[in-house]
Amino acid sequence: MPANKSVGSKASKTVKAASGEKTRRTKKRQETFAIYIYKVLKQVHADIGISKKAMSIMNSFINDSFDRIALESSKLVRFNKRKTLSSREIQTSVKLLLPGELARHAISEGTKAVTKFTSQ
Repeated sequence: MPANKSVGSKASKTVKAASGEKTRRTKKRQETFAIYIYKVLKQVHADIGISKKAMSIMNSFINDSFDRIALESSKLVRFNKRKTLSSREIQTSVKLLLPGELARHAISEGTKAVTKFTSQ
């Protein structure tokens, strides 16, 4: 009889059970922005809900935006021959990726969040 081994994969991992032979699989937790999207929705429109499909679309949109900003920021760091990614590169990336007034609001809110975080 082979020994029980814990085998892992990206989607799930096997865990030893108390009996020694039976195993169960635990799902990897899906990280989403759903709770934050919901909180913002309630701040803006307290009486409106959001469907699962709309939440999925919003989550994909935020992930895509985050990836684009991260990619553009890393390009800026490499272009300027620096090793540290700072808030300045993030702000420049946002200016390049978002149009006009939206970029200004995003930078303003980002600066406010960083200030609040560092002052604690």
